[in-house]
Amino acid sequence: VVSGFFLSSFYLPSVYFSFDSVDCFYREVLFGSFFRSVHSIGASFFFLFIYFHLFRGLYFSSYSYVSTWLVGCLILVLSMAVAFLGYVLPWGNMSLWGATVITSLLSAIPYFGSSLVEWLWGGFSISSPTLSRFFVLHFFLPFILAIFVFSHILFLHVSGSGNPLGINSKGRSLMFTPYFLINDLLGFVICFIIYLYLVIYVPFFQFDSSN
Repeated sequence: VVSGFFLSSFYLPSVYFSFDSVDCFYREVLFGSFFRSVHSIGASFFFLFIYFHLFRGLYFSSYSYVSTWLVGCLILVLSMAVAFLGYVLPWGNMSLWGATVITSLLSAIPYFGSSLVEWLWGGFSISSPTLSRFFVLHFFLPFILAIFVFSHILFLHVSGSGNPLGINSKGRSLMFTPYFLINDLLGFVICFIIYLYLVIYVPFFQFDSSN
């Protein structure tokens, strides 16, 4: 989110200037390439952790906690929407066709699908109004996402978390400090070192050459 604030300060949501503004930020702004790498690689790590969390929940049968699970599914869908909107913003070749294909899927909705696509585009094709809307949504939706994350944690505290044995752990719980705190801090430090290495030494490893 912090790196996104820096990126948004120089971004122009226009089909004529968006690519140039990203390129200018990358080449001319002090630490611009660093902040863009932090933003894009950080998003990839975010999804990596989400999928680890999802598969762990499936393995531990956490879907039995219905409220917590449903809010988690909403977080996943909303995160995918934010990532898609962000992928379109640089307005490279892959951004254009990715936005065209994904938004055109709405035209499959009977009766009003085509009108819905035109309303989303702001015209008969993807243009500057589309980029402006995507930019606003990409900036605004993470705050909505934070509310869902807070709700997810709240429901988790109400229902309790799962465990590998699938038994009721009430009365057998361990304190978060120091057992889980040390474990989580160790995992965070290892992941942060890998993340920092990718940002500094191989910032382009996930970028599409067409974008």
